[in-house]
Amino acid sequence: MGQAVTDNRAMNRFELAVGNQTVFADYRRNGRTLVISYVEAPPSLRGTGAAGRLMEGVVETARTEGLKIIPLCGYAAMWIRRNQHSDLLA
Repeated sequence: MGQAVTDNRAMNRFELAVGNQTVFADYRRNGRTLVISYVEAPPSLRGTGAAGRLMEGVVETARTEGLKIIPLCGYAAMWIRRNQHSDLLA
């Protein structure tokens, strides 16, 4: 585990490599806002916490860069609220 979440700006997505698979969150930047449109984990990684680790990196990036988040993705919205990061919601 222990891999870092990376910001693949060329593809507008945050990525977390787990073995030879990648969990990702598609986004677009709109000024000081990060719009998360979709979070995807390969079927074999679902239920392993990989998407949650990805979201931890997304939230850390938002805090570091002073961004607010608009989670269009239901998973992202639920994760942010469940993990008490609602202060980042735009």
